[in-house]
Amino acid sequence: MAEKQQQSIETFKNGYNCAQSVLSVFANDLGLSKDASMKLASPFGSGIAYMQETCGAVTGALMAIGLKYGKGEHGTAEDKERAYDMSRHFIAEFKKEYGTVSCRKLMNDLDMSTPEGMAKIRELDLFRLHCTKHVQTAVEITNSIINRAKNH
Repeated sequence: MAEKQQQSIETFKNGYNCAQSVLSVFANDLGLSKDASMKLASPFGSGIAYMQETCGAVTGALMAIGLKYGKGEHGTAEDKERAYDMSRHFIAEFKKEYGTVSCRKLMNDLDMSTPEGMAKIRELDLFRLHCTKHVQTAVEITNSIINRAKNH
């Protein structure tokens, strides 16, 4: 397993959410401190604050892509389009692997905002069995996009 993927899994196992686990491994390379990346990504876990919308691994990856290629204060429309293109590519690759970017669907349609849903998720060990794979895949795809884009 590549170094960034291993770091992201360790971060996740240490109690950080999917978004934090993905973004943090790219932070230093992209000019953001690890601490700032953890704070920034904090609300995006569990499909954004337990709402189970877009998977946190996906939002963390998109933040990394945005940091690398997004339109900043003095950016151009081309920067914005490039970030959008790479983001769509990321989402297509993630969907190719898992069929969706929806946290709820990735978690077997269980509702983690309810005690019953969270209990079932824990009983089935889905955070370990599913989320660690999503984090690992998101890091792999993001790394590929960032490295490929470097060469263009």
